[in-house]
Amino acid sequence: MPIKTAELYEQLIASAGEDIERDGLLKTPERAASAFAFLTKGYQQSLDDVLNGAVFDSDNDEMVIVKDIEFYSMCEHHLLPFLGKAHVAYIPSGKVIGLSKIARITDMFARRLQIQEQMTKQIADAVMEVTNAAGVGVVIEAQHFCMMMRGVQKQNSWAISSMMLGSFRENHRTRHEFLQLISK
Repeated sequence: MPIKTAELYEQLIASAGEDIERDGLLKTPERAASAFAFLTKGYQQSLDDVLNGAVFDSDNDEMVIVKDIEFYSMCEHHLLPFLGKAHVAYIPSGKVIGLSKIARITDMFARRLQIQEQMTKQIADAVMEVTNAAGVGVVIEAQHFCMMMRGVQKQNSWAISSMMLGSFRENHRTRHEFLQLISK
């Protein structure tokens, strides 16, 4: 029989030297298990579920940007949070997706254990896959608690990652326009 997540949290808390029977900790294993399930719910989602049919024909061929999409994720190396904002752009090539779906795609990948660089690539690949865009650009800015709470303990550092596909990679003017627009 598999061990329940709450039982694992109980063992983890006890291994820190805490009394799991202490009043303040009585329900903590269940709360922590529930929080962990929420923070990793991206594993239960698929791109089709997130899109929910919101892919539309369009003759628009100008850049579409959704910027400042806040997200929270967890580093696969230390299981500590990283959080920040994502900026996602694409140049339609016959298809557009609902604007909220870009934020939902970001959340789906953020709610998995991973590294920022991989999340950046996953978002770009997913937008490219569903739109068949002429190009996709994704920039993620994040603060990592594994750098803030432990190790080097740098409170004000930001990690920035980008993924440029299609015309965003091939055409420096397209890339420049995207980077300029998200910096405003």
